[in-house]
Amino acid sequence: MADHVRVAAVQFQHENGNKEKNLQTIQKFVMEAARDNVQIISFPEGCVTGYWFWRNLTQQALLDLAEPAFTGPSSLFLMDLAKKYHMTIGAGLIEEEDGKMYNTYIIAMPDGTFKKHRKIHAFESDYILEGDTFTVFDTPHGCRVGVLTCYDNNIFENVRLTALLGAQIILAPHQTGGCRSNDPNIMGIIDQDLWNKRKENPQAIEAEFYGDKGRGWLMRWLPSRAHDNGVFYVFSNGVGIDDDEVRTGNAMIIDPYGRILTETWAAEDKMLTADLDLNLVPESTGQRWIRTRRPELYALLAVPTGKEVSTRELRFDKIGV
Repeated sequence: MADHVRVAAVQFQHENGNKEKNLQTIQKFVMEAARDNVQIISFPEGCVTGYWFWRNLTQQALLDLAEPAFTGPSSLFLMDLAKKYHMTIGAGLIEEEDGKMYNTYIIAMPDGTFKKHRKIHAFESDYILEGDTFTVFDTPHGCRVGVLTCYDNNIFENVRLTALLGAQIILAPHQTGGCRSNDPNIMGIIDQDLWNKRKENPQAIEAEFYGDKGRGWLMRWLPSRAHDNGVFYVFSNGVGIDDDEVRTGNAMIIDPYGRILTETWAAEDKMLTADLDLNLVPESTGQRWIRTRRPELYALLAVPTGKEVSTRELRFDKIGV
């Protein structure tokens, strides 16, 4: 196993339905990352296809946008980049398999290996199904990586299971911040005019990104996921207008003690990099807590209470995350 790995988290504004343009943006950042000796780079959820407009598309329109994992043109494009730049690359799209569709995060590795994570808590469309598998794998860079997409990270059992499967690093691709909510304590809509005038008045939009609609909300839970499970977190996110909402970016990289190694609240496409000292993981607070668990007491965690509701049955603007 390696002692160190250099990673990057990217925030960028995708263009709905324009896979060619979005892949060009990904390529630009990969080339920049290669010059900075990055080994693992994480792009946002759904960034290849665009994201929040999915909920308004017909089944056929979604199928037209979707493609098979690994053999589809976008996967092959990512693999070409991975091999050329000796980098592990993760990016999100709509996967189609046997007529079924998933919110899938594709990981292309420089040794020619693919992995994928199907979002466990998918809610974007009735036509997009939920995944049922945790995703943890070894990389050619000598580290073990897990993937949890957006809402998957909100459920702390998902993070604990990913850590128990040996992940040292969790890639956390998102499309969040600035979301509608009926709960006044959770996020809220950002005026699109602030984004449109971001170059004239960057302070106004960045205040929203730094406040409770963006960073403030993330700080209430995201560092604790890293700390309590003793894992590095690579948080990538969309930024700017995403259909009728404004994503807040807030890309960041967090260490196993919940400390922020690097972050941004800039209202622009941006890449952050950090060198991860994997030696921090084994004796981190979270990993020590994991070793002192008493699993024999936890059977109740897997017993339904009767109050469970599928994420797919909830409207996004009702749950606020």
